[in-house]
Amino acid sequence: MEKQLCEMLALQDQMNAKVNSEWRAQNFEWYRAIWTECAELMDHYGWKWWKKQTPDIEQIKLEIVDIWHFGMSTYLIDSSDYEQVATQIKSEWGHEKASGDFLEAVEALASFTLSEKKISVPYFCQLMSLMDMDIDELFRQYIGKNVLNFFRQDHGYKEGTYIKVWNGKEDNEVLAEVLTTLDPDSDNFKDEVYKALQGHYPS
Repeated sequence: MEKQLCEMLALQDQMNAKVNSEWRAQNFEWYRAIWTECAELMDHYGWKWWKKQTPDIEQIKLEIVDIWHFGMSTYLIDSSDYEQVATQIKSEWGHEKASGDFLEAVEALASFTLSEKKISVPYFCQLMSLMDMDIDELFRQYIGKNVLNFFRQDHGYKEGTYIKVWNGKEDNEVLAEVLTTLDPDSDNFKDEVYKALQGHYPS
């Protein structure tokens, strides 16, 4: 587990640095990104009682992974020692709070984040548990989304020229499909994901 956490932390640090090389000094509102992702997560799950909604499990899991990107960043602000941060996260891992309702669990994480301006690993773990996600799936999904984020930056995301909808599907949807076709245990998993995304991207 610590090895997986260290790899994710290193990749997140690299991603943040790709967007802004001095990201630690910028005081970005990572907590704001977390609670707004919580709102997007609820939309994918469905909360509107006045219309028919069906939870989109794959998109829910990708939103959980998006939250994890920003959550790790709140830890990395103070330290670039990945092993130390991984040990700290591991010590908080799995201490789930008592709620079996998914929407209430999302609200609990959002509320904590707004109050403390950081992520709660126990509340985050509860979301994973309610979606039957374990650390291995989080790792696989995170690697995929991290590659997509690099792909976005390489193709004009920051400049506003990136194409978000590929042949009628959002890039997140394409990623979800790509991840089902590749072996996450492959030594070249990241490169294979990038290559597959390149093959789907509109020219």
